[in-house]
Amino acid sequence: MTPATVTNIASSQNSKLEQNSVTPPEIFYPSEDGEPLAETSIHADAIIVTVGVLRNYLASKFSERSPVVLADQFLYYAQGFPKLRVSPDIMVIFEIPQVPYDNYKIWDTGKVPSIIFEITSPKTQAKDKEFKRNLYEDIGVQEYWLFDPKGEWIPEKLRGYRLDYRERDEDYIYYPITDGQSHVLGLRLEVQEHLIDFYELETGEKLLMPFELNFALQHQKQLTVQESDRAEQERLRAEQESAKAEQERLRAEQEAARANAAELEAQKLRDRLIALGINPDEIT
Repeated sequence: MTPATVTNIASSQNSKLEQNSVTPPEIFYPSEDGEPLAETSIHADAIIVTVGVLRNYLASKFSERSPVVLADQFLYYAQGFPKLRVSPDIMVIFEIPQVPYDNYKIWDTGKVPSIIFEITSPKTQAKDKEFKRNLYEDIGVQEYWLFDPKGEWIPEKLRGYRLDYRERDEDYIYYPITDGQSHVLGLRLEVQEHLIDFYELETGEKLLMPFELNFALQHQKQLTVQESDRAEQERLRAEQESAKAEQERLRAEQEAARANAAELEAQKLRDRLIALGINPDEIT
């Protein structure tokens, strides 16, 4: 179902209501269904960590495109039909307002999610690989990633699809992603046990997970304190060396002054002896 299809459905409903001159009832779009975030803690961790990583990354790299990352929230794709909804585990939408979202209705912004992640399991396998894949393909989600953290039905654990044009169908369809790269995010994805690691394509740098980021921050703070302490010690040592050098200079000046004074006194004595007619050089 393309965005145009969604619009046509809504327009058809509105036309019927106008013909009957009846005020359409306000349609309620629920924001929850009472289901848990994920069926196991492993699946929940994969969702939470991925959301944290992507939010940090997108906020710094794509701020001009106003990215929003939503997790386990209803995605409504047909206006007027509140039962036509799915709940992607993670979806990223660009160029929409930075406001809280109880759910996401495509027609409110006209923006389809650019990339969706489903943290899958045997329980959701059929829906994830068939219904959702077909739906996301139809509405124009550019990339669809399936992550099976336990490897229960996807041997490689991570499987991605990217929209591409197929001439014989004159339409865009999903093709398997074989290089592990997300063109939408500019990242390379790798499986690390029960989580997804993300690497920047341009630099190869790994994006830090929230707990890694916190550890790195604490470590950097410790290094900063250590460097500050070391700098202070160097400053104190330099001051001590400077004070010592000043003492040596003063001592040298004092010695020179004493030597000069002794020389002057000796000269005075010579002058007195000469005045008395005594040759100082002949005194033994």
